[in-house]
Amino acid sequence: MDHQVVLLTRAGCSMCERAAQTLTSLAGELGFTLSSTDVDAAAAAGDTTLRAEFGDRLPVVLLDGAEHSYWEVDVPRLRADLS
Repeated sequence: MDHQVVLLTRAGCSMCERAAQTLTSLAGELGFTLSSTDVDAAAAAGDTTLRAEFGDRLPVVLLDGAEHSYWEVDVPRLRADLS
């Protein structure tokens, strides 16, 4: 199964940038597809659900559509869940 990891971010978020770097380095090793969504850009485009649900605790890592971790990447748990 090809796992999907989505990083929910916002512009100017240094923790989001660190999480993106961590996930980018892990994507090749662990074999998941990585994408990111800026919750503020999504809200500006009319979809306010992500910002309403997750906006207070970004970055948020979603694994196959379910919340996996927030504020930082839980690397040991991600490795275990993808093995």
